Amino acid sequence: MEVRSTKRVLAIFLQAAIVFLGTGILAALLYEPTVEGVNANATSLYDIYFDDPFLAYIYISFVAVFVGLYTAFRLAGYVGQGNACSPQSVRALRTIRYCALSFAGLMFAAMAFLALTNQGQDDIAGGVAVGLFLTVTAFVIAGVSARLEEKAASKIER
Repeated sequence: MEVRSTKRVLAIFLQAAIVFLGTGILAALLYEPTVEGVNANATSLYDIYFDDPFLAYIYISFVAVFVGLYTAFRLAGYVGQGNACSPQSVRALRTIRYCALSFAGLMFAAMAFLALTNQGQDDIAGGVAVGLFLTVTAFVIAGVSARLEEKAASKIER
């Protein structure tokens, strides 16, 4: 009985951490464009959020992150219920892997777009560094979820 309640408490803690992480990401996505160089002197919210196609691309890219976070939230619930090695968990890990890989590809495409269209006009080193960090992080998440998916699937087959 003690182990089951410990798993449930851990699952609730993980779910709370996922919610805080998602809230922080959303806040950063909404705040950063207001202080960014191009939009720092914008006079209306329309100019900031709807006049920049690159920003729209970034927002669309982060849909994969939020789908992955939602799936991780559900996965933590499965673990709390004692279903860590269930078909639902394997599907959730596969979804997280696909979300991470798609986000990495979209971030890489954004960095390539910046590099190809910049033509030495702006200093893009900060944007590229953040993009590389996000891409590497997404690849690590994809690798970990693939390994966990493999382990969970092998335990189901036994």
